[in-house]
Amino acid sequence: MGRRVRKRDRLKWSLLYTFACARATVTVDDDQASLSGTCYSRIVHCNQSQLHKKMDLFYAGNHISTTRYNVVTFLPKALFEQFRRVANIYFLLAAMLSLTPISPFTPMSMIAPLAFVVGLSMMKEALEDWKRFIQDMKVNRRRGNVHKGEGQFVNKHWQDICVGDVIKVEKDNFFPADLLLLSSSYEDGICYVETMNLDGETNLKIKRSLEVTLSLEDDEAFKDFTGTIKCEDPNPSLYTFVGNFEYERQMYLLDPSQILLRDSKLRNTSYIYGVVIFTGHDSKVMQNATDSPCKRSRIERKMDSIIYILFSLLVLISLVSSIGFAILTKYRMPNWWYLQPNITTSMYDPSRPAVSGVFHLVTALILYGYLIPISLYVSIEVVKVLQATFINQDVLMYDEEIGKPARARTSNLNEELGQVDTVLSDKTGTLTCNQMDFLKCSIAGISYGVRASEVEIAAAKQIASEASGTPEHQTGTHDPWEGNSPPYGSSDIELEQGITCMIEKMDKPSIKGFSFEDDRLMHGNWTKEPTASTILLFFRILALCHTAIPEENKEIGGFNYEAESPDEAAFLVAAREFGFEFCKRTQSSVFIREKYSHSEEPVEREFKILNLLEFNSKRKRMSVILRDENGQIVLLCKGADRLSKNGKMYESDTSKHLTEYGESGLRTLALGYRVLDEAEYSSWNNEFIKAKTTIGADREAQVDRVSDMMERELILVGATAVEDKLQKGVPQCIDKLAQAGLKIWVLTGDKIETAINIGFACSLLRQGMKQIHLSIANAELVTQDPNKGVRLHLMTDQAAKENLMMQITNAFQMIKLEKDPYAAFALIIDGKTLTYALEDDLKNQFLCLAVDCASVICCRVSPRQKALVTRLVKEGTGKVTLAIGDGANDVGMIQEADIGVGISGVEGMQAVMASDFSISQFRFLERLLVVHGHWCYKRIALMICYFFYKNIAFGLTIFFYEAYTGFSGQSVYDDWYMILFNVVLTSLPVITLGVFEQDVSSEVCLQFPALYQQGPRNLFFGWYRIIGWMFNGLYSSIIIHFLNIEIFRLGAFRAEGQIADMAAVGATMFTCIIWAVNVQISLIMSHFTWIQILFVCGSIVTWYLFLFIYGMSSPVISGNAFQILQEALGSAPTFWTVTLLVTAVCNIPYLLHISIQRTFYPLDHHVIQEIKYYKKDLEDSHMWKREKSKARQKTHIGFTARVDAKIRQIKGRIQRKVSSLPLHSV
Repeated sequence: MGRRVRKRDRLKWSLLYTFACARATVTVDDDQASLSGTCYSRIVHCNQSQLHKKMDLFYAGNHISTTRYNVVTFLPKALFEQFRRVANIYFLLAAMLSLTPISPFTPMSMIAPLAFVVGLSMMKEALEDWKRFIQDMKVNRRRGNVHKGEGQFVNKHWQDICVGDVIKVEKDNFFPADLLLLSSSYEDGICYVETMNLDGETNLKIKRSLEVTLSLEDDEAFKDFTGTIKCEDPNPSLYTFVGNFEYERQMYLLDPSQILLRDSKLRNTSYIYGVVIFTGHDSKVMQNATDSPCKRSRIERKMDSIIYILFSLLVLISLVSSIGFAILTKYRMPNWWYLQPNITTSMYDPSRPAVSGVFHLVTALILYGYLIPISLYVSIEVVKVLQATFINQDVLMYDEEIGKPARARTSNLNEELGQVDTVLSDKTGTLTCNQMDFLKCSIAGISYGVRASEVEIAAAKQIASEASGTPEHQTGTHDPWEGNSPPYGSSDIELEQGITCMIEKMDKPSIKGFSFEDDRLMHGNWTKEPTASTILLFFRILALCHTAIPEENKEIGGFNYEAESPDEAAFLVAAREFGFEFCKRTQSSVFIREKYSHSEEPVEREFKILNLLEFNSKRKRMSVILRDENGQIVLLCKGADRLSKNGKMYESDTSKHLTEYGESGLRTLALGYRVLDEAEYSSWNNEFIKAKTTIGADREAQVDRVSDMMERELILVGATAVEDKLQKGVPQCIDKLAQAGLKIWVLTGDKIETAINIGFACSLLRQGMKQIHLSIANAELVTQDPNKGVRLHLMTDQAAKENLMMQITNAFQMIKLEKDPYAAFALIIDGKTLTYALEDDLKNQFLCLAVDCASVICCRVSPRQKALVTRLVKEGTGKVTLAIGDGANDVGMIQEADIGVGISGVEGMQAVMASDFSISQFRFLERLLVVHGHWCYKRIALMICYFFYKNIAFGLTIFFYEAYTGFSGQSVYDDWYMILFNVVLTSLPVITLGVFEQDVSSEVCLQFPALYQQGPRNLFFGWYRIIGWMFNGLYSSIIIHFLNIEIFRLGAFRAEGQIADMAAVGATMFTCIIWAVNVQISLIMSHFTWIQILFVCGSIVTWYLFLFIYGMSSPVISGNAFQILQEALGSAPTFWTVTLLVTAVCNIPYLLHISIQRTFYPLDHHVIQEIKYYKKDLEDSHMWKREKSKARQKTHIGFTARVDAKIRQIKGRIQRKVSSLPLHSV
């Protein structure tokens, strides 16, 4: 293959960026380059992957698996999961005992239902895991370019890539493994990487190769390439890497800036070459993953406790029955001549009553098994699958833009959706789409921009509504967000004077990143302003102070900007719209085209870049030093906060504007400049170069110190205000979840400033909220003593813990002493501090503080830390947690949470494949929880309670009759009655209860979010309610048995004088049970569909049809039930009278209970049902609005809380203004 020569990009960022410094080069014998200790023993032979096996270096393959089972483990693990259910264990034992002669039932009748239930559940698990396997295969079979030798690259599946292989990755492709960057399409060996799947950030990161490998610029250059890497063992740390690279008998130190991690994406770079270091499950992204857990809902676990209770009841009554049988066998059976006591067996032996009692105990345990219905699990599985189907087919959770619906990937956790207490959310791709809109600005103390933010519009509308006294909407279904965000227009909001809100919509094409509207600055009109020179400088700062790269858009003309942050992109778009278009960047210059009016031709100006001072969280500034066309050296700064005495001319007005912008939910940034003379700059530049070339741990601190020396004595120009573009509906969703009483935590890999701004944008934070920052940034060790390094490091850890404990204690004290009822606290913590906060001796205190705060934001956290925080909240609070994210970096917390929700966005499917539910946008979480969660929880809770009620009512009648007949082991019911009771006659009504029941409609659920709290408070499945239903079943069984026995015992059954036999009594009792339980389920239901009516009525009709057909069959089949309905029961008035009487008496207590509750102690949904039934929501809109306002949990977060705070502020301002007026004016 001939040598391929490719044109390489010419931009050398090492001369521009502050992170570039001299690379350390040492000889092979240099001790400092060696990696001692067992933790750093990995040896990688570059371009010689076959050597690893020969040298017994066995590294993991690049094949990955996220499945829960495999071919070998499926059967044992799936069986284990099934027999974790207590009822299944009981029925397994019962099935084994049914093989013995003492069983009252045939083996098939016990084994077949168990096999069906367990097999069905295992098939469902297998299907769900198969889907994960298919997705894994899609990833493993992606293709990449791998060097096979002689300078030739071939396509291989990802799963076939080995450690040591040289890989070529092209633009917009993912890295198939963890790589050492060797070279790129840029001459300087830099490349742009998007790490969204790792840390959630969409901002591009810049990686650079070692200078020694820059010559490896095309395929043929790797023909004879070899080298050796010695580095750390596989670990989950995304931000660290320790190793060295031996090449051409020289040793080069490696750091994280040369490492490209799996699942990152190459951006804005034509291609890179790299050598594989970690593969498959050794890669850092997979090291951060956790095993797929087997999750069970709290209701299901509680159901096990109920099974224990029922099993105890079963054992108790079986013991009573066996003891009673043993006593009667010993003392009474010899006198019962009709039982032929002389002919005995071990089960009926008066001489050995204890043995007979033991045998009878086993018989009773099987006979009374109807107390623990095996059909419960089958019914629940069916109901959950149907519930999941409704979730999947909900058109209101269908995203038309990408064509994806919501998906319930597992149906095991439907009811958990209605019990969530805390939501832990990723930021990037989940809450945000990382799009900023330039909305307002302040220049020379004058505020520009007439459009209002969403916060301002909502506050104005609400105040206007209150002032006019008109309802929000005549139908009571007003969405306060509707119309809040006009595409373009001007807003005139005069809140203090007349409280008016006027939004004029204009038909104007949308400009991404630019929503500014003010004719004073647009179309060159700024040149007419009295402060035109300052405005010119403001625009130039926007166009020049950045690190972006312009890319020409050949289709529509103009430029697209690849910026490190969405803020930068918005500033550049704004500068372009104002007439200052950034058009070109070279190694040493930036070019902008200035156009002051439409009639003028643009003038291209060149500015020489001298230095670039990058933004970081410590300085909170970003600056560029450049030389203009006149030769003047100027420093332009974004984040200007250190002003000179002469630079404070506009400080007062600008500060006021910044406050107003912040209150309106906008992200603000002050702009300033400073003119430098040659001598001052030359002296400072020498210090700066020295700091840049420093080698050691304090290099960044040195660069910050020198940068800080220059970024002072600034002259304030103005400030910007951009609106962070969240994903559609995110603020509304957070607001609704907050009103529903949910706590929301944000866990992000972003820097703290970005996270805080997002917090403000989605109303997790607001102006006036007191922020508690936990940070140990100053706890680092600065000693260089090599002999005391380890000891001092331990001391530093201890000091950091003590410092953090003190901060937590002080925060507790501050919250305790707060007297303002409207005060709210937000906890903000970074990843480094979180490392200490999650340790055993601090995590409980940290959690207590976090729970006391209205919102919690964790910044710069790794995927493993996300999982650990989720585990802490889950285990520490003991409440249901939900984690939601969209990237591979969120898999750990999604799997750790009680419920994992994946966002099926554009960046991979790792989060979705690890999730329990998937949605395409965060806003659908509102409906998933508040509507489907509420419904599913209540349906499952009512269904299980009713199931136990009906089986207790049925099962105890068997015990009572057996006791009534001398513990004979005789069942009053025909075998077919008992088989059909759960399988046919009462199965479908209870399934319809679990599938179709609605206490309120979906619209009402969203209008009354406080209804959701019924789930977290467990109102419908607490022990009080469970025991109440058990006693209801006990009461019904007593009434059904004893009322029937007494009525039939006292007189003739038919007109001819015949008394009732056991078959007639049993059929009548069973008829009473069928009627009683079906009337009971009808009383439970709040929402009737034709399906429910059909199945409830059909259950009763089916019983009569069965009894009719069964009675018509041969006496060989029907036995004592031959012609029972036609000849015995149908013509007997007593049968119909008893059925009506027993059914009424059984259900009177429930009717009394529900009547008293609705009248004197109504629940929230009872009140709403009454209002809707009498149509008061239409006739009395004020009352409906008042009830809706009550149905909000008190919260300090969310858009509503933010608007309330804004309203309090405006009303206070109006009150102060009125108070200041002279008395006669008032």
